[in-house]
Amino acid sequence: MDLDRKLSGQIERVSNLAQDVREAMFMLMNEFYHADKATFLSDLEEKSRVILLKDKAGQIKGFTSARIFDLTVANETIKILFSGDTIIHPDFWGTLELPRIWGRFMLDTLEEIGPQSLYWLLISSGFRTYRFLPAYFHEFYPRHDKATPAKMQKILDDAASWLFGERYDSRVGIIRLEHPTPLRECLSAAGEERRGNPHVDFFLKCNPGCVEGDELACITKLSLENIKPFVKRLLRS
Repeated sequence: MDLDRKLSGQIERVSNLAQDVREAMFMLMNEFYHADKATFLSDLEEKSRVILLKDKAGQIKGFTSARIFDLTVANETIKILFSGDTIIHPDFWGTLELPRIWGRFMLDTLEEIGPQSLYWLLISSGFRTYRFLPAYFHEFYPRHDKATPAKMQKILDDAASWLFGERYDSRVGIIRLEHPTPLRECLSAAGEERRGNPHVDFFLKCNPGCVEGDELACITKLSLENIKPFVKRLLRS
């Protein structure tokens, strides 16, 4: 293993984050996204947990934040796990600590909520974030090779509308934020290299405004049955 590319992950409560950690998170975000600091910090406060990824020197090289809320759909109360800002420094693309620690967080959450169904609402302004879905899950929506089932579409629309109100356009599945965070050119241009991948082509077709920071709303069920075998192997390691 290349120790220079090794990351270690930890799950923290947002309320416990020190100010210097918040600053480091914003600096990493702003390096690769056009981020507004006040909006970033405000959005972070709305989350309950954050997964921090650190290099061997203890520097933050990636993170994702999350909150969980109840949603009643067709007389069933379910849990929605919503991901906020997510980034990994390009030097660490391809490392497996994020799926490992994210999978652990998913398992802990499933154990905590008991028999309730748990769904992941992911919003993506970049194809790399969207590709987490086909890489880690069997079923997810929207996708290039299968129409979204009516039940999943209802969950997706209701969850996105609850969080974003009129900024979510259910006709196209796009969220147009008041303060978007588009990718900086150093990363957005790299998308051309991935054209021809059906998942990337589908994302770019569905979200033509991604360069301006438009977010594609996506949904998947979080369950042991839905995660791919290599994620299960990571969780056992």
